[in-house]
Amino acid sequence: MSKIDPTARVADGAVIGEGTEIGPYCIIGPNVVIGANCKLIGHVHVTAQTTIGDDCTIYPFASLGTPPQSLSYRGELTKLKIGSGCTIRESVTMNAGTVAGGGVTSVGDRGYFMNCSHVGHDCHVGNDVIFATSATLGGHCEIGDFVFIGGLSAVHQFTRIGSQVMVGGVCGVRDDIIPFGLVNGQYAVLEGLNLIGMKRRKFTKQRLATVRGFYQKLFHGPGTFAERLEVSRPLAGEDPAIAEILDFIGKGKRPLCLPAIAK
Repeated sequence: MSKIDPTARVADGAVIGEGTEIGPYCIIGPNVVIGANCKLIGHVHVTAQTTIGDDCTIYPFASLGTPPQSLSYRGELTKLKIGSGCTIRESVTMNAGTVAGGGVTSVGDRGYFMNCSHVGHDCHVGNDVIFATSATLGGHCEIGDFVFIGGLSAVHQFTRIGSQVMVGGVCGVRDDIIPFGLVNGQYAVLEGLNLIGMKRRKFTKQRLATVRGFYQKLFHGPGTFAERLEVSRPLAGEDPAIAEILDFIGKGKRPLCLPAIAK
């Protein structure tokens, strides 16, 4: 049985899952679906056509499904989808999508969103991510699984960040970041591979050595980057991580984040 504080306002039509607690002064809109065993601690605002998976904890002053911050928005009812097991801390904001962008903003399972972080309209965020304090996504960003975005970092609209990337604090991310990359700097540059994250994902020493060798050839070998990329394509069969990186680069439509000395 769900538990709803008498000061909360849950609109007719909203669906509240079994065992979910809606705390003081929460406002839940009529098109919202909240899964089982969630906890909205208090002063949480959920609107638009928002769905929240099971076992999520949402802290005060989070605002979910609010209208997209886009000049193209004309008041349409669009969607925000949040997966299961997420922790959404104080003052986090996640906007619904735009019709032009497909109408859906999506967030995967087990995300940890620290206070004041923001997911913009039409973003698609993977599983097991961590957004530190005030990490911010512009609209239409694509974020892979196991990504960590450092505090006060901002990601430019339409940017892609591959899986298992580590973004340092206070970074401006303007370019796509390869899977397994480690980036840092006022305007983020690629500093290497996220080796700590890869070890946590059970990469063996042999796999790490193979991927590191590929990385050195691609970003620090002789010739231009375009020439090195062409030479490196046959290496996709050496490891799934290499294949993932090359596939990510091949699908890119925006500039790629490179080391400061790469050309």
